[in-house]
Amino acid sequence: MYEITERELSVEEVEAKVRHPSCGAITIFVGTVRDVSKGRKVLYLEYEAYKEMAEKKLAEIGEEIKSRWGLERVAITHRVGRLALGEASVVIAVASPHRAEAFEACRYAIETLKKTVPIWKKEVWEDGEVWVGMEGTGDSG
Repeated sequence: MYEITERELSVEEVEAKVRHPSCGAITIFVGTVRDVSKGRKVLYLEYEAYKEMAEKKLAEIGEEIKSRWGLERVAITHRVGRLALGEASVVIAVASPHRAEAFEACRYAIETLKKTVPIWKKEVWEDGEVWVGMEGTGDSG
């Protein structure tokens, strides 16, 4: 349910992990590589992670969602390595009997992931590169 991988991400694969007849709503968030950041043309991104700790932290997010919203059907997959423009870097799926909880929990998952999970992003531009969050301006994604 919680995975760090070098493989291309499949929205359908992550969604299938949470699909259940008791759930009338599935909310999916897909984070993708965009072509401009802070006014600079992005060529590609590189992600690195402390895999064991990152997967543990993703599972903690799932447990927090279970505790806060009573939802047990959560899946989060984050890709590492070099990603081209338009490729998915993260897919989050949350299933719930009702839509409101699914939307809230999915947003909570991405916001908490960005703050707490040991995954690092390097933006590579036409004229340079930087590890985002390490240059003193915070994460741009």
